[in-house]
Amino acid sequence: MDIVRRNTDYALRAMVNLARNYENGPVSSRTISEKESVPYQLMCKLMQKLNNAGLVTSYMGPKGGFGLGREPTKINILEVIETIQKPISLNRCLLNRDICPRHKQCPVRPKLLGLQEYIGKYLSNITLDELASGNSKKTKKRYKKDKK
Repeated sequence: MDIVRRNTDYALRAMVNLARNYENGPVSSRTISEKESVPYQLMCKLMQKLNNAGLVTSYMGPKGGFGLGREPTKINILEVIETIQKPISLNRCLLNRDICPRHKQCPVRPKLLGLQEYIGKYLSNITLDELASGNSKKTKKRYKKDKK
């Protein structure tokens, strides 16, 4: 089971590429697909989803392409993940309480819910700026701090 699916990984790589080029203007889908080793047609579809969500902005014309919809420090990877593959769910029962009639007495559900909340908080604290700059120290430090 993949929590982050292949298309989502491609979209994250595209967003990091745009974050690295944030000051340089729009980047074409073709350029991103080549640099990130993603099939061009799939990259176009992913960029359309990201554009519809407001995470990227498209620019028309000969020097057009895509740029981030907000500053790299204002976009977290949870937003990208949820745009491409919908919310992460460790189990179907966490999506909707009505799915399982045993949700009130289930001993597993509260633990899974806690883990899912932790994952969501963790991912929402990782920005594109952090990934683009290669500054994973912030993430490691935060993980150790949260772990206590």
